[in-house]
Amino acid sequence: MQMSDADLPDDTSAAMGATGGMAGRLPPDWLPPHERLTGLGLVDAGPATEHAEEIHGLMLRTPLFAGLGIDDTRKLSAYMRIYDAQPGITLINEGEPGDFMLLLVGGMIDVLRRNRYDYPARIALGHPGHALGEMSMFDGEPRFASCVTLEPSRMAVLSRDALMRVLAEEPELGNRILLKLVQMLSDRLRQTSSKLVSYLEAARDN
Repeated sequence: MQMSDADLPDDTSAAMGATGGMAGRLPPDWLPPHERLTGLGLVDAGPATEHAEEIHGLMLRTPLFAGLGIDDTRKLSAYMRIYDAQPGITLINEGEPGDFMLLLVGGMIDVLRRNRYDYPARIALGHPGHALGEMSMFDGEPRFASCVTLEPSRMAVLSRDALMRVLAEEPELGNRILLKLVQMLSDRLRQTSSKLVSYLEAARDN
């Protein structure tokens, strides 16, 4: 079902409009997340509802989902799917459009970004409880980094389309997630601005 801003609660539409959130910037021939992930060799292990209690424990460590109760986690899990991946699979490619996020349930993921020599350099390691890809899923910007499995890994995946269904069918839960995303985006912009100011001040002093 296609939805417009008019189908969403007023505060949700305002938040999305203020940030340009969940903008549609996908190429016309872009495959849905499920088809791309299974095409990479990931095994679809079914709906995340069967793992709701385990996911809830992991979500407590994740800023995006911290504060959700077990009932909210069960509701959200109904919109997520579990995938299993072998080592060496690139789940997310730097520069590609972002239309899904993942919550790492088990395993380890290498987070890589190309440096000035165009060589992929590690910037982080993803462990169980880490959410990856949430910002580009929300703001429609290209992926900031690549994510590659380092060992057999299991993840719960939430697509952008699924999040839109959450907003339509579970608006209270959807609004809480969306507003947390807006807050996280605002915090990151604030941190970036602070670093820029410090850099300019240091350059001026020199």
